[in-house]
Amino acid sequence: MPTDIVMPQMGESIFEGTITKWLKKTGDKVQRDEPLFEISTDKVDAEIPAPASGVLQDIKVTEGNTVQVNTVVGTIASDGEAASKPPAAKATQAAEPPSQEKPAPVRTESQADGQNAPAPQTQEAPGGEDGEHARSSPLVRKIAREHNIHLSQVSGTGIGGRITKQDIMAFVGGQQQTSTPASAPARGTATPQSATASPATPSSAPAKAPAPVGIPAETVPMTQMRKIIAQRMIESRRTSAHVHAMFEVDITRIVQIRNKQKSAFEQRHGARLTFMPFFVRAAIIALQQFPIVNASIEGENIRYHRNVNVGIAVALDWGLIVPVLKNAGELNFLGLQRGIADLGERARSKKLKPEDVEGSTFTVTNPGQFGAVFGLPIINQPNSAIMGVGGITKAPVVITDAAGNDSIAIRSLVHLTLGYDHRLIDGAVADQFMALVKKTLENWSEEVG
Repeated sequence: MPTDIVMPQMGESIFEGTITKWLKKTGDKVQRDEPLFEISTDKVDAEIPAPASGVLQDIKVTEGNTVQVNTVVGTIASDGEAASKPPAAKATQAAEPPSQEKPAPVRTESQADGQNAPAPQTQEAPGGEDGEHARSSPLVRKIAREHNIHLSQVSGTGIGGRITKQDIMAFVGGQQQTSTPASAPARGTATPQSATASPATPSSAPAKAPAPVGIPAETVPMTQMRKIIAQRMIESRRTSAHVHAMFEVDITRIVQIRNKQKSAFEQRHGARLTFMPFFVRAAIIALQQFPIVNASIEGENIRYHRNVNVGIAVALDWGLIVPVLKNAGELNFLGLQRGIADLGERARSKKLKPEDVEGSTFTVTNPGQFGAVFGLPIINQPNSAIMGVGGITKAPVVITDAAGNDSIAIRSLVHLTLGYDHRLIDGAVADQFMALVKKTLENWSEEVG
């Protein structure tokens, strides 16, 4: 008998989920525990594995639809059952347009296994099986159809080889260049690249070629994660009295320690030595000295939390999530490094569980990884504070020695920002908290393992 595929319950407080993407289509072979579809809930986005091996016989709930937990969303037939029946009709994806008038090309066995197939003729319908089979978003597939491109021709740079919007637009730009007839009459000098064009677009592209950035006038629905982020950011602004304090910190000593020990650290522990655990450790030390920063407001009461649970903001291609490092105050430096790396990896691979994003008491975010000098982060409710880590830069600094003599030296600086709820935390306390973070970082004395 076929095996039912159900919407899983991702935690006690989760009652429904949205199917954001099917990673297989009807007729595809699947292996037990192989990622089958992706869901989005109020807590996490996750890849859901196949409950059995066989052939995906039916998709009952298409992409973009939200259903209650334990709802049957599809079925898997055993290989024997699938062979005795005619091929199942392809389920219509929520974001797919009506089928083309011309039949799609027959998919070969090598295409079903994800192998490269011979490039199709350009006059064939662009909505063919291999194009839809490639791991991509509805927007990418839409762009491919509009430009008569089979996605099997496009190399994906996303996670798991997925084809991103940048990949398809770069391919479109290259195809437009090569498809320009060599005998076409010249129009003076080469047309400069449009200010809105993708960097992958050749500067010699024809003047009438569409700019490969977005689709003008297109309206697309928000993802479930984006809806949740939007709602929570507005709620946080309405809830907390946001104030920000920024401190410049000289982390030259930490940079030197890291440069000296990073190779040995990785060989000894099998983990990269990054800067984040330094900042998290300094924040933990300060939180233990100023427990009000680790507290939260409950009605007209203040709740002082027993443990320090640090939320680590992780930027994803599809949004932002804040997994939580529980009992971080009990971890040594190596434990912090491994915990932070583990949360980041599981967030990016959609392996987080609902409990991994619950219970934070303080949050650290790192806009500096993208080049920001500093950020003014919004508090992650119900926390009362969030620390933003800016980019590390070198700059000339006046140094005063013990005798009072000044000199100029090149130092490594970072700007740390504390966003705090002024209902609970006074400015003087926030500044003292950050002063201790600064002192801990500038005079680092702990072993890094």
